[in-house]
Amino acid sequence: MNIIDKKKWYFLFSFIVIIPGIISLALFGLKLSIDFTGGSLLEVRSKTEVNNQQLHDVVSQTGIEVSSIQKSGDKTYLIRMKQIDQDENEKIKKVLSDNSIEKLRFETVGPTIGKEISINALKAIVLASILIILYIAWSFRKVPKPASSWRFGVCAIVALIHDVLIVVGVFSLLGYFMGVEIDSLFVTALLTVIGFSVHDTIVVFDRIRENLRTMAGRPFAEVVNESIIQTLNRSLNTSLTVVFVLFALLLFGGTTIRWFVVALLIGIVSGTYSSIFN
Repeated sequence: MNIIDKKKWYFLFSFIVIIPGIISLALFGLKLSIDFTGGSLLEVRSKTEVNNQQLHDVVSQTGIEVSSIQKSGDKTYLIRMKQIDQDENEKIKKVLSDNSIEKLRFETVGPTIGKEISINALKAIVLASILIILYIAWSFRKVPKPASSWRFGVCAIVALIHDVLIVVGVFSLLGYFMGVEIDSLFVTALLTVIGFSVHDTIVVFDRIRENLRTMAGRPFAEVVNESIIQTLNRSLNTSLTVVFVLFALLLFGGTTIRWFVVALLIGIVSGTYSSIFN
């Protein structure tokens, strides 16, 4: 199997997958939840079966704009809306009570908190990327020529960016076409994907480093190809065990963590692909 010989096809495939997401990001951006924008979150339980539209119509009777409604359990729903004051909260409570709907929880997130979350998320990703480059450069400092420890670090970040762009791009499309919002759990998923992607990449890099010593004199591309093949089973087996667990969570974990699990699934599959083929 000559993976390196077909690398242009793999790069082309990645390019085709990433471009729609980048276009969506440029045109539509991401649909942010109240974690980022600020707003109010209401959890309710209905005594009878209702759908999202019926619940939306009930709350809309107060004149308050509803951002989204998500089922969170058996007859329980999460309602996201713009930030409301105490008087508006009482209006909603009365309307819900008149329609046999019980209010379980009410939270308000101010725009300042939302801004802090956004800034901290960006700082975390940038800091993680810098530390990864430094760590790999240090760990691979004795790698034989023609390889460079810094090139290993930079390549790991390029693979990481590939995975982040795919996850973020897909969620931009999901946000525009399906109204999927990103929240603090999405940031958690993104950081987890970054960690997994780098871990998988380092396994391949470590085998390349070993083979550069044991296969001295052979072309660099040949050494890399042999290293990828040697680690292929390990990479696939590790990823598949994670994917199986995530599929179980997707099926039985409930709606509150559904998109968190979807983000992890996309990132893990993308990370496995980029570690092997990019």
